[in-house]
This record gives sequence, C-alpha cells and structure tokens, in this order.
Amino acid sequence: MKKLVFSVLILGLSITSCDDDDDYQTIESIDKIKIDSVKIVNDTMDVFSIQSIKTYSTYPSHCEGFYGYDYVHNDNLTRTVTAYKYITNGPCTQATYTAANQINFSPRRTGTYTFKFWNGGNTWITKTIVVE
Repeated sequence: MKKLVFSVLILGLSITSCDDDDDYQTIESIDKIKIDSVKIVNDTMDVFSIQSIKTYSTYPSHCEGFYGYDYVHNDNLTRTVTAYKYITNGPCTQATYTAANQINFSPRRTGTYTFKFWNGGNTWITKTIVVE
C-alpha cells in the first residue's frame, strides 16, 4: 500500500512539474452566481430514472465561468441549488455570455420534489417534479 501511495505521489509530482505552459489562469476566487433560468424537460418521471436539469447563468466576462453547485437535500423531497463561479486573474474578453450547466436528478422514492434555484438576493426559481 505504501508503494502505491508513493508511486501515485511521484506520478503526480512529475505531471505537475512538466507543465511549464502559461496558458492556464489562476483562480482568484469563487463566488455565487445567480441562476437566470432552469429547464426541466419532464415534470413527471419514474423512480430510479435519470433526468438532466439544465441551469443557465450569465457571466460578465470570460474571466469567469461555472465552478460547481451547492446541492442541498433540505428534507426528503426538497432541494436547494446554488451555482458558483470561478474568477481568474488573466487577460480575457470583457463581453458577457450565458452558459448552461446541468444536474442529473435520479430520485430514489416517489413523491413531488420541490427544487429551489438561487436567483440572487432572497429570490429563488421554484420547480417541481412528480416522481411515480
């Protein structure tokens, strides 16, 4: 086991040390980004099936992009979703752009699920999916 960990560590260091390319920008910070809209294709689905839920956010420049979601199970049937963006330090285009991202929802029980997507401040976009 120690040999495996040591080998992975050496491999990781050698890959990192070979990257002398300056094409990548450093992430300066992570911050919330409001979700402008949500697209749910089917508002009814079967238990154990999978559905992609798309969210759309507008970024003020190309120095910012999607980082991840905070996906919280508030109770058995309620979910809150907050999107986060990264902000880099490099030169970039200052034009705004909209990007789509997705969450794959695979319910394990039947019921009416309520999703609340953060839309800035104290506002939320609420969507429901009935799982049969």
